[in-house]
Amino acid sequence: MKKMLASVVSRVLGATQKPPLRVLLTSCNYSKDATIDIKSCDLYRLDGGPASSTLLTRDDGLKYYRAMQIVRRMELKADQLYKQKFIRGFCHLCDGQEACCVGIEAAIKPTDNVITSYRAHGICYTRGLSVKSILAELTGRRGGCAKGKGGSMHMYAKHFFGGNGIVGAQVPLGAGIALACKYLGKRDICLAMYGDGAANQGQIAEAYNMAALWKLPCVFICENNRYAMGTAVERAAASTDYYKRGNFIPGLKVNGMDVLCVREATRFAADHCRAGKGPIVMELQTYRYHGHSMSDPGVSYRTREEIQTMRTKSDPIMLLQEKMISHKLSSVEELKEIDVEVRKEIEEAAQFATTDPEPSLDELGHHLYHSNPPFDVRGANQWIKYKSIS
Repeated sequence: MKKMLASVVSRVLGATQKPPLRVLLTSCNYSKDATIDIKSCDLYRLDGGPASSTLLTRDDGLKYYRAMQIVRRMELKADQLYKQKFIRGFCHLCDGQEACCVGIEAAIKPTDNVITSYRAHGICYTRGLSVKSILAELTGRRGGCAKGKGGSMHMYAKHFFGGNGIVGAQVPLGAGIALACKYLGKRDICLAMYGDGAANQGQIAEAYNMAALWKLPCVFICENNRYAMGTAVERAAASTDYYKRGNFIPGLKVNGMDVLCVREATRFAADHCRAGKGPIVMELQTYRYHGHSMSDPGVSYRTREEIQTMRTKSDPIMLLQEKMISHKLSSVEELKEIDVEVRKEIEEAAQFATTDPEPSLDELGHHLYHSNPPFDVRGANQWIKYKSIS
């Protein structure tokens, strides 16, 4: 009798078992979209600019939120792996700047081209690389996006040309990619990204000049995080209006902490280039929470209070979260569910990045050229030779 009663109770409980939290959350009465006010851009040599309001759909909002959380958690995991000595050498983190990479990608086509500096992890992810392949590249493993031979500064994907280790060197390369787009008759563009420190280099001005002469479809994007390698912009630049640096090239200054501002400004700039009007300069006013690199504590040239103020008042993830909740596009509970999923994904990727084997020494000379017959590469002395295979 007791067994029968237990069986009946079990069936009843099973039939009335609560559905998973995610199912409940997605069945809530959320709005499908909302029109949201955004900060207007400052303009230079432009008659008009991006709109001061934009439509955000629920699906896009959730996508942007998840992407920014992944970039944030991935960078924090990279910090941890660096301190544990799984990652060696240079490592430049972009936490705090998530709205830049996510907003840019939201506004361009997959076939558009992007090239950036060594602070590249976020752009690597938004351009299509998996978290697993990025973290594995950071730890120098075979499963990394560059087979463990590129490291933090040299990651690549389709229509993404790196990750470049030399300050500012990617900008003239970006102008060259834009020239190729125009030469081949494509409607694709190139986005050449650089920091406020690199903005003072002569090669940037040379790239501006050639791009303007040839009306290249190039968006020059200055990620102004205010401190370059550790010097405040006011101490390093006679003019801190980086969006006016093109002189003869139009420009706009954008709130780089708001993913929607970045998205709309990038759309405007991309349309400008696709219309055959030539290049445009876009300054994204943003902020990095970490120091310049992992060797920089980041508090010798700014105060801890300043960093904390930016975290509490201007954090890009927090700003999007507030917009989505206030416009009934999501809820605190649903966004927390996404946070849990993201943390799990990052932990799994980190586990892979620390257990995947390193590339063998035999592969050291591989992939020097594209579609080239195999040839020998001399090692540290003339008796050591490696085979190079494309």
